[in-house]
Order: sequence, then C-alpha cells, then structure tokens
Amino acid sequence: MTRKPDEVPSDLMQPLETLPAFFPLAGKRVVVIGGSEAAAWKADLAAATGARVDVYASAPSEKLREIAGARENVAIHARGVESHDFIGAALALGVIEDDAEAQKAQEGACAAHVPLNLTDRPALSDFLMGAIVNRSPLVIGVSTGGASPVFAQAVRGRIETLVPATFQAWARAAQSWRPLARASGLDFLARRDFWRRFTRLAFREIERAPLDEDRAALIEEARGGAETTARGRVIMVGAGPGDPELLTLKGMRALAGADVVLFDDLVPASILDFARREATRINVGKRGYAPSVRQEEITALLIKLAQEGKNVVRLKGGDPLIFGRANEEIAALRKAGFAIEIVPGVTAACAGAAALGASLTSREIARRVQFITAHTKDGEFPEDFDWGALADKRATTVVYMGNRTLPELSRRLLQEGMSHDTPAFLIERASTPHERVIKGTIADLPSKVAGETIAGPVIVLIGWALAGQ
Repeated sequence: MTRKPDEVPSDLMQPLETLPAFFPLAGKRVVVIGGSEAAAWKADLAAATGARVDVYASAPSEKLREIAGARENVAIHARGVESHDFIGAALALGVIEDDAEAQKAQEGACAAHVPLNLTDRPALSDFLMGAIVNRSPLVIGVSTGGASPVFAQAVRGRIETLVPATFQAWARAAQSWRPLARASGLDFLARRDFWRRFTRLAFREIERAPLDEDRAALIEEARGGAETTARGRVIMVGAGPGDPELLTLKGMRALAGADVVLFDDLVPASILDFARREATRINVGKRGYAPSVRQEEITALLIKLAQEGKNVVRLKGGDPLIFGRANEEIAALRKAGFAIEIVPGVTAACAGAAALGASLTSREIARRVQFITAHTKDGEFPEDFDWGALADKRATTVVYMGNRTLPELSRRLLQEGMSHDTPAFLIERASTPHERVIKGTIADLPSKVAGETIAGPVIVLIGWALAGQ
C-alpha cells in the first residue's frame, strides 16, 4: 500500500521543519563575518561557548570593539572575509547586507566544508539560529524554521518564565555530580533512579540551589530503591478566573513540577497544559447543584498521594482562599503531618471588575468591598448575613455563586433599604473569550438574567462605585 507523504504512523516522529542540534565549541575556531551590532551579538554568543572567535569586518561597530576588548577569545580582522579564512573553522556565522558578499561567503564556507549561518538569508545558510534560553549547561533553543523569529522570541519568553535562573545551579549540579554518581557503586538501573529522583527534587525545590546533602540523600534513596520513599508535599494553587495568562508565574512553576494535579471543574484545559506531560491529572470537580466529588474524598486523596511521596498540586479556580473550601483541606493535611504551600490566584471579583473596566473601590463612594457567597454548603440561601452591611450604599458587594439565588438576594436587599437603582451586574465566564456581562440594577437584574441561558461560572457585582459602566 502506498502511503501519502503527510500520513505518518502515530508511533513515528511527526514531521520536523528543522533538526535541533547543539554545537560544543570550547577551544574550537568560529568565524564571524560583519561589523554591525547584530554581528557583535553573534561574536559574543560564539565567545560565550569558549570558542576562539575570528571576526572579519571592514568597519567594526563600537559594540563589536567593546566585546573584543572584554573577551580575550575574540579577535577582529579589519577586512572582508576570504575563502582561506574558513579553513580549520568549526562553524561560521555572518550578518551581511551585500548580496555579492553574502554569496562569496557562502561559497568560501562550502569549499572549506564549514557549516554557515547568515542572518535573514536561509537560502545561503546550512543551519538556522533559534531563540535561546540560557541556563547553561541547560540550554534551550526555539526555532520556527525561519518563519517568524519574533514568534520564536515570544515562545522563548514563555519558556523562561517556566525555567527560573535557579535551574542553572541544578544543571551545573547534574554536570558535577555525574562522575560522583558513577563512582558511588550504584548499578545502571540505580543510577537511572538517582537521576529521576534528582529531577523530581529539582522541580519540587525549584526556588533554591542544590546542596551536597541532597546528593548524598539521593544516592542513599537510589541505593534503597523502592524501599525508600521520599516524603511528598501538597501545593495549593489558584488557577485564576479562566484566562490562562492570569495564572501566576509561581503557579505555573508549581504545575511544571507536579507528579499529580487534582483540579476543579472550572479549571480550563489551557491551564492544565502547563503541567508537565507525565503528571497524572485527576478531576475532583465540585459544582453547585450537580453531582460532585465529596470533600472528604478529595481530602483523603490528597493525604494518600502525599504519603506516597508525590508532589501534588491542588488546582482550584480563582483564588483558593476565597470560597474554595481551602480551610478544610489545609486543616486535614496539617493534621496528617504535611505542610502545605499556598499560591494565591486572581479571584473572580477582580476579573469581573476588569470586564466592566471599573474599580471596586472609590475614595468618595465605596471604601469597603465585601465578598459573600449566595448559598450555603447545602445549596440553600443563607439567612445569617449582616443585611445592614450588605445594603450599605458606601460598600461594593461581590456575590460568588449567586445566579440561582439572585431573586431572593435582590428581594432581601431592597427590603433592607437598598435603593432600587443601585447598579448591579452579572458577569459570566469573566476573563475568557466567552465572557458576557448583563447590566441592570438590583431591582431589575433578576428579571434580565431570568431570560438568559447561563452556562458558565458567574460573579455578581453590586454598588455605586460601578455607576456609569
């Protein structure tokens, strides 16, 4: 059977625009062509690898002269490059504006069998230069095959947020510990286990550098094999209101190091994608008025996974400390002897205010913001509010989970003296592409909402600070 070119079996590598490759250049010779600031960056990049860099430039820029003055392994030759200059080089890089000069350089490099990259000239280049994340000896390259260097730079920026500067120390530790691991007496399988444990520890302790005690402990754990189990931990992370870009950097890094992620229904898949590929994902969603995993089951599972030595992320929508039942999980974990780290998130109240383009506070109008939930754990309407405080015209009230009980809330607030024309808004799916705002007053908002189909999570904002929106 003949297979079409774009039909690749699922167990084979999918098509690659380019093949990623890394050149070890320490002590080798690299040719750089051009005198511009862009060429100076190429020279500095090559010199940073420990290569001996010969730069050929008829008119060297001030930046290039500065780099050559600061680096002993960079030499400037104040002339154009010739074919014989490529002989003995491991690599050649160039930034050349003139077409004829670029063609001449390509021919000289080809004759000397030296791989050449010319900036913005893919047809004359043997390889492409990507954007770089430098945590040397951990180095990450990003390429779009020359299609969009700007996009590659943006992707690099996203990766850099996930790979903190401390990873450089862990990568250097891996480099220096490798011979020690070999000399430790561990067999091949135990050494592989050592490196797996090393990796888990690096992601778990992402904000600190490794210690010699870590190496000793990891060797002993690998020597003990399955009999030695590291003590797990739980990180509670606020996923934010829905927009994945509102996930905090610290939350993103926690997901990148997770062995298991327990997540709520309201957490979108785009945020779960930040978890490392090997992480187990468990939906423990709790939805009002719908079948849900019981809180006791969630808490028991958190403890069980931590006891198994897992690095667990408990991922909750919005901020876990605002109507997220965090107190129950925190108390149970502490009782079981586990510390819990909490990474706050952007709460729905802030996302709702951002959707309106309004501040929740005003020096003249609203000096207080109050958060309430409009139903009890049994799904009933709460009767124990301080109704005078809720009806206070100098406060902004944020109502979580208030869609179904909005008519009763409106009736009681009006009964307590709240003005009929007090601004009120229902925001559905705040911060997401499906965001929707229903505008009204505390008197007429329930009737406006009654005529709509509300499918997503909602927040209700009430108060005079929101007037004019």
